[in-house]
Amino acid sequence: MPQAAGDWESRSRVRALVHMAATLGGLYVCWLLALPFLPAFVWGMTLAILFFPAYRRIRRWLPTPNVAALISVTLIAAIVVIPAVILGERVMIEAGKGALMLRQKLESGEWQHILHGRSLRLPLGERLGTIDLPDLDLPALIGSAVSWLANTSASLVRVSVIQITQLLITFYFLFYFLRDRSGILRVICGLSPLSPRNMTRLFMRVADTVYATVYGTVVVAVIQGTLGGLMFWWLDLPVPVLWGVVMGMLAVVPVLGAFVIWIPAAIFLALNGRWFDSVFLTLWGTVVIGGIDNILYPILVGNRLQLHSLPAFIALVGGLVVFGASGIILGPLALTVTLFLLEVWRGKIAARPLP
Repeated sequence: MPQAAGDWESRSRVRALVHMAATLGGLYVCWLLALPFLPAFVWGMTLAILFFPAYRRIRRWLPTPNVAALISVTLIAAIVVIPAVILGERVMIEAGKGALMLRQKLESGEWQHILHGRSLRLPLGERLGTIDLPDLDLPALIGSAVSWLANTSASLVRVSVIQITQLLITFYFLFYFLRDRSGILRVICGLSPLSPRNMTRLFMRVADTVYATVYGTVVVAVIQGTLGGLMFWWLDLPVPVLWGVVMGMLAVVPVLGAFVIWIPAAIFLALNGRWFDSVFLTLWGTVVIGGIDNILYPILVGNRLQLHSLPAFIALVGGLVVFGASGIILGPLALTVTLFLLEVWRGKIAARPLP
């Protein structure tokens, strides 16, 4: 009898191990299946969190959740996609014009006149004017760059098709995230080992992280890029829309910023004899573009992102490296969830009675 009981326990352990292995294998396969849709999932979830209050207001006036979700997705698509398409088209046009203009200036030798400082009388200009660049063929370099852009146009079109597909899938996910939000949250709570109270806290922490990341990082970066592009346009610098977009993209990265673009532009203006414009651009970049971050970030974010600057930087930049563009959201989100789980474990260990 004891032997039979031992055999039964052995078989139970084997079954449990097989069950665990099958479960882990199934989870791994499901992860591989979901991996191509990860960017669309992340952005769909982000949009659902940001626009759920608007969906809730629309739902009050409409009879069915299907119609409310469809109208909400349509409005969100108009708000997000139409400006992005217009801006992207304009950036491509500006990039082509800028490359052509730069090539013409280099081939005409105008860059040499600038370096020799026609209207510059400072030591810096004189030093630059005496530099001999026999081995640096800038027209050939820029010509190669333009040829490379032409040769990769087919790749850009293919990438655009992929991005459009991801965008459609994003709004497909968004529809269900809005319509079935309560059911999705119930399923997650049912599968989670955490208590309902901790799950509610986790959902709030996730929402705060998304709000803080989008409004504190993306919105502020868009405003900084817009201010920089407007100043480039006011000073009649080439391709202001393109440089405004680049400044906005650089402003997302904490260590970098719009200054990577406007400082060389101010130096270029000084070398070209436009001293007033150079000083004005420097003041604008330092006071307005640089200072808007310190003003808007506390207003938009407040205390929602409960992270120190160093781990926030690692999460953001690391997320971009690992996950691409969706890492802007996924990096801080992963760090926030992990820290919350560690906080729950610490609370359980602290509540455990001492032996």
